[in-house]
Amino acid sequence: MVSTVAEEPEASSVDGRPIDKELIGDNLDTALDMTLSTSTREDIDWWTATLIGHLNLLVGEELGADDDPKVTSLFSEAYKLLDLRHRPTNETPAFRAFNYLRQTGLLTRRFLTVYSRRRGTGCG
Repeated sequence: MVSTVAEEPEASSVDGRPIDKELIGDNLDTALDMTLSTSTREDIDWWTATLIGHLNLLVGEELGADDDPKVTSLFSEAYKLLDLRHRPTNETPAFRAFNYLRQTGLLTRRFLTVYSRRRGTGCG
């Protein structure tokens, strides 16, 4: 017996798997709740890498940048932030690495919101 799904599949990432908005949202909440005074550099670096992955995933989606100047601006911000020259290195002071983590998280949250609205699933 063959079973089919009547619902349209959720938009997917480059590798064909669905984007897990809930996971991204939970990770954003956790990372953005961090404080510099209680976070280790190892935690900052780990969460930064995680959020960069989420942001890269969302940047790869069709979000209407050709039709919406605000979305186009988001993409410009993302490309600048994701440029390897702007990412923290092992020599970057912890407060700057933490600031980069926050910038990445806040921008990823904005992308998730646009993605959710474009997909008709509410805010991210």
